Amino acid sequence: MRPTQIMRGGGGDGPIGKYNKYLGGWGGFGTPQQKQKGIITYNVTPNRQRPFAGAGHAAVFNTWRRFKGQVLYIVPPFVAAYYIMDWATHENHFLNSKPGRALTAAREAEAAK
Repeated sequence: MRPTQIMRGGGGDGPIGKYNKYLGGWGGFGTPQQKQKGIITYNVTPNRQRPFAGAGHAAVFNTWRRFKGQVLYIVPPFVAAYYIMDWATHENHFLNSKPGRALTAAREAEAAK
């Protein structure tokens, strides 16, 4: 009596469907004759698929919902930054004008006393 040969990886794959082997080696998914076991697939016929059903309607209302949820986190810092930048610009223009330089010189003279 001859012992069973060892199935080694390499030159070829073992028989699919035997020895709990249901997938081929190196990415081969077996043969069309051998059914896979334990894999369940579901599908919908192409004429029943509607991938963009309601996409336009959902996009408008979902965008509004997301905007409404984030607006109070975004708008106040930008408004504050705008007013701070506006104040800084006006202050810079004033300090670099003739009356601003006179005011700065008066403050420095007062501080030196």
